[in-house]
Amino acid sequence: MTVLPDDGLELAGEFPDVPHEQWQRLVAGVLRKSGKDVEGAEAEEALSTALEDGLRTRPLYTAHDAAPEPGFPGFAPFVRGGRPEGNTAGGWDVRQRHTVADRDAVLGDLENGVTSLWLTVGEGGIAPADLGRVLDGVYLDLAPVVLDAGRDTESAARELLRVYEERGVAREAARGNLGADPLGYEARTGQRCESAPAAELARLCAGQYPGLRALTVDALPYHEAGGSAAQELGCSLATGVAYLRELTEAGLDVEQACAQLEFRYAATADQFLTIAKLRAARRLWARVSEACGAPRAGAQLQHVVTSPVMMTRRDPWVNMLRATIATLAAGAGGADAVTVLPFDHALGLPDAFARRIARNTSTILIEESHLARVIDPAGGSWYVERLTDELAHAGWEFFRRIERLGGLAAALRSGDLERDLAETWQARTGRLAKRREPITGVSEFPFLAEKPVVRADAPEPRSGGLPRVRRDEAYEALRARSDAHLAATGSRPRIFLAALGPAAAHTARLTFASNLFQAGGIEPVTEGTFEESGATEAVLCSSDALYAERAEATVQELKAAGARHVFLAGRPGEYPGVDAYVFAGCDAVAVLSATLDRMGVAS
Repeated sequence: MTVLPDDGLELAGEFPDVPHEQWQRLVAGVLRKSGKDVEGAEAEEALSTALEDGLRTRPLYTAHDAAPEPGFPGFAPFVRGGRPEGNTAGGWDVRQRHTVADRDAVLGDLENGVTSLWLTVGEGGIAPADLGRVLDGVYLDLAPVVLDAGRDTESAARELLRVYEERGVAREAARGNLGADPLGYEARTGQRCESAPAAELARLCAGQYPGLRALTVDALPYHEAGGSAAQELGCSLATGVAYLRELTEAGLDVEQACAQLEFRYAATADQFLTIAKLRAARRLWARVSEACGAPRAGAQLQHVVTSPVMMTRRDPWVNMLRATIATLAAGAGGADAVTVLPFDHALGLPDAFARRIARNTSTILIEESHLARVIDPAGGSWYVERLTDELAHAGWEFFRRIERLGGLAAALRSGDLERDLAETWQARTGRLAKRREPITGVSEFPFLAEKPVVRADAPEPRSGGLPRVRRDEAYEALRARSDAHLAATGSRPRIFLAALGPAAAHTARLTFASNLFQAGGIEPVTEGTFEESGATEAVLCSSDALYAERAEATVQELKAAGARHVFLAGRPGEYPGVDAYVFAGCDAVAVLSATLDRMGVAS
């Protein structure tokens, strides 16, 4: 389309507008060469990508893909940010998480770029009585403190307030969040938690501590249970609305109640979905506050955490890349505070190096990439605006479903919410098993000879409620079987890759098969003969043309040499003697599990 600049100069004025249909015809021509005979909208649909929540990412977005006006930063509906200045003044709040009473680690973080602390207190964390010792040397009027204390919230909050008083911190100078989240605690543990102490803390903060918030609306339990982006949004809205009801019944007005809430979301390595989710979250909460009669109180304060679900235990170094993309998305999405989980988070207690890399991820994006200097950098993108709108509608619908069930507490206690999340995770598990959603270093490009990264045990997280899932869990179970076999026998289970023909004919499928079986801890052998390999199964790897000529005879030779099971790398066909096929899109987890079973590798 032709766009006129403000000065009236038509840079594209001599070029005719290109109709969408012309682009679709060109797409159809390219697809026809690959064997897909589709036309018009079907050609465009063939290049679309299915997302969760019934959404689809199309290959092309134009000005005709209308979305509601996002407004301006700092003004309703707050899509472009909760503050007019965004994070341009100094970047987002770099918030580091600590689960043990390690004063040196706390001070080390604050001296090297961290701007606030997120402390797990009580069960699975720091004892409330140890808060004063952990915070010794911390400038509490400069470094906000955020608590996550579960059932111990009241005692932890009172102890933190006592420390403020003892250190001479003025009440108006105290910053942070006392972390009351009774519904989040119930989601994590399955145990009910009284909301009255949270309401009392909210009244205290509203009246005496203007820089402190009392409650956290934590959407991580639902994300970590396998929920989609829309389900995470819907659960956060339902939690926020439940807290508004509790606080207004306790005597706060709606504006005061909104000011007591901080929202916590996950950031994944799907950068555009994360950006759209954070923008949609602000829009949805603005709608809630408007419906409650306080439109100007709808600026959502967002604390974003890099996703624990995406963190892997194998090849954990790749987690640095995942966390960098997630942090970039959180910053571009307008997060107020960002916690980057260390790359060894899934292995135990993070060491000093991992914490340094975590905090420096934000520092580099803020100070060197200058990501925070532009407010809402993704705003105006037809794709991002449309995805924000679609995700907001999907999140709102899930919120309405929860409300129809009687609210979040009722949905948790009835099991309906857990079933919804499990259904979403089951569908995603299928994509992970088929490697439609690849995991670098785990399901794709695994390295069997890697030295394990060992960390001290971290405190056990709260459990008993919604499950905590990980993308790598199915492959991790397979690799654990292989490791146990290695420890017991001195060698890993092996499979022989029989390459037919020249390298040009077999390299692609040989590489494919090698990656596939290593994802299950099965060592591929490519040198020597089958008898020399020590394997009991084999995979034919070559081109379709050579399969037609030599597959049958090669299978017979392999079985005569002792192969009990022969795979062929490629789409299923008519090849006598072949027992099974491995190909892009096959159920890798099922194939690998069955193979280990046949090889006698213990479960």
